[in-house]
Amino acid sequence: MVDDLFEKEKKELTPDNGFNLVGIDYFEVPDGQLYLIEHFDMYQDVLNAKKNRKNPEECFILYKGIGGEYLSR
Repeated sequence: MVDDLFEKEKKELTPDNGFNLVGIDYFEVPDGQLYLIEHFDMYQDVLNAKKNRKNPEECFILYKGIGGEYLSR
């Protein structure tokens, strides 16, 4: 059930264009753990922003693939 909520949040935070850097709040209830940090138009920019975070392992990148599928890194 928690995994379903997490996947639902990921889909809601995935942009139609570009890339979203998303953080995880482990102290929040399961239906609110993800939050938008920043939106980027270029993949290299979002990679650099993630790398420069204090804890890069606590955030990930959301984007849509060519076929409209929801992807994360």
